[in-house]
Amino acid sequence: MYNASNNELVRTKTLVKNCIIQIDAVPFRQWFEAHYTTPLGRKKAKLSEAEEAVLNKKRSKKTQKKYDERKKVAKVEQPLEDQFATGRVLACVSSRPGQCGRCDGYILEGKELEFYSRKIKAKKGK
Repeated sequence: MYNASNNELVRTKTLVKNCIIQIDAVPFRQWFEAHYTTPLGRKKAKLSEAEEAVLNKKRSKKTQKKYDERKKVAKVEQPLEDQFATGRVLACVSSRPGQCGRCDGYILEGKELEFYSRKIKAKKGK
């Protein structure tokens, strides 16, 4: 998607440290929904029966209290929620993916997401 140092790396799809990539949001959304029991990036409560069952299944009082505490802090910023709705999120590579073929990174949020979204839109506008 974006690389600050060289556009050729984007064209050849070379992964280097600190490049911005677009990844599938489904595994992250599934973890968030299981951990906080709150839907993320969904259109107005369109859940299948299986997903509804996972969010509203019967739990013990202790477990339900734990999930209620988590729900209080389960806030996601609107730009990030929009990305989850589309099914793709922007991430930054934090490792140096080289010989072993492993790539670690983090999902962009806040000011960093805003900055790189603006850069990508400007690049697409050229």
